Amino acid sequence: MARRPRAEGKARARERTSPAGSLKQLPFSTYRNPYAPIEVVSADQLEAVHLASLQVLEEIGMNFLLPEAKEILKKAGADVDPNSDRVRFDRGLIEQAIATVPPVFTLHSRNPERAREIGGNAINVTSIASPPNAIDMSGGRRPGNRTDFGNFLRLSQYFNICHMLGGYPVEPTDMPVPMRHLEAMQMMLELTDKVVFGYSLGRDRILDVIEMARIARGISEEQLLREPSIWTIVNTNSPLQLDIPMLWGMIEMAKRNQPVCVTPFTLAGAMAPVTMPGAVVQQNAEALAGIAFLQIVNPGAPAVYGGFTSNVDMKTGSPAFGTPEYAKATLLGAQLARRYNFPFRASNVNASNAPDAQATYESVNSAWSVVMGHTNIVMHGLGWLEGGLSASFEKFIIDVEIMQMMAQFMEPLVIDDATLGLDAIREVGPGGHFFAAQHTLERYETAFYAPFLSDWRNYETWQDAGSLDATTRAHQIYKKVLADFRAPSMDVAVAEELGAFVSKRREEGGAPMQ
Repeated sequence: MARRPRAEGKARARERTSPAGSLKQLPFSTYRNPYAPIEVVSADQLEAVHLASLQVLEEIGMNFLLPEAKEILKKAGADVDPNSDRVRFDRGLIEQAIATVPPVFTLHSRNPERAREIGGNAINVTSIASPPNAIDMSGGRRPGNRTDFGNFLRLSQYFNICHMLGGYPVEPTDMPVPMRHLEAMQMMLELTDKVVFGYSLGRDRILDVIEMARIARGISEEQLLREPSIWTIVNTNSPLQLDIPMLWGMIEMAKRNQPVCVTPFTLAGAMAPVTMPGAVVQQNAEALAGIAFLQIVNPGAPAVYGGFTSNVDMKTGSPAFGTPEYAKATLLGAQLARRYNFPFRASNVNASNAPDAQATYESVNSAWSVVMGHTNIVMHGLGWLEGGLSASFEKFIIDVEIMQMMAQFMEPLVIDDATLGLDAIREVGPGGHFFAAQHTLERYETAFYAPFLSDWRNYETWQDAGSLDATTRAHQIYKKVLADFRAPSMDVAVAEELGAFVSKRREEGGAPMQ
């Protein structure tokens, strides 16, 4: 991912969460993929998937469970069954609606230097989102709670490769449900200054967090309409259904020009056809219907195509992630998104129950597919474990190393007189070594990627230091980061206004379950 040439020295100098003697990490930056994306099918095959998706929407249709949504679609010309929730779409209506999706947009944060470009070849990594459990080596597996929630936010703020938040890094189940979105969003805004996320779970919740994002940025409602400041993901209820809370959230977000990522959760063999092309046909149909709905509500509202098709273990029915099938489905979804000129989201996932070798090789398989598919938002980039049921502190650190290595791999090779090294070869000649060559001495400190987790010492030195494996080292690193963490500053007046809003909404009862 080539860093965009811009004045980022100031941003690096102002890093407020990097204590003295902090870990070696890449700068917070905009990364771009300079390589051509992998295309897993031909143009004709891609068109066949597209046409099959339109046929699904024309002949089978999709359920929209919210009467208000059905009325919006009926006025737009969709075929709404008066006796059910089924909506069918003429392909012309779909193609007309999706034509207004902006191919690139900017997501703003309360720190202007953390704004993110979404689309094109820009790649943004998020922390894990929404698992019900947290896990680490010292505390074991436990239900998500306020303390672990805050600690994952601290890691998300500290590590530069985490560009934005993708939701609650772990569900804070000890926060009362009617108030959870208020308390959680307040913590997200206070402990980080990166792009924030709100859950599309009904009108009250989404409107509350949109307002909190506006307050944190200190901007007017008019400026919020011009500058997207919060994003959300809407998962369809595969197969072929959108529920009421999600649709409420979609309507309110689209009206305010805040981006929605429509992500079908299509597991081949369970909620989608067992063949990967069939599963992606269904994914594509659901995504197109959701994105078209957003554009019908507000043409030009920012939207993202989300791919999350994987397979299940046909022996047990358990979801499998980081598989070859997942990688191919991700690349095919990305290829479809490029056809429509949509920004694309995929994920760094695995199915392991521990931050072990399986977790790592499945994540690397996922990471290659999201990077080489030119994914714009890498969801669950840091910390995913147990098929998404647990957020792992150690896996978070392992994933930072993985994603930094991906970023460094995407740094283009520079070919010039200096890098070709002919002077060094002349100086050393046959039979020598390059350690003391002038060419080496001038570059040795910055010549290669410097890992912070990998241990490159020889066996005896590693053994003398305690024979610590990567998972144990990751545990020690995350503990050190939390001990050294300093929260980013927030303007006093903004903090007071944010606190007053939360207090007011708490007194009003928050957002009861709908």
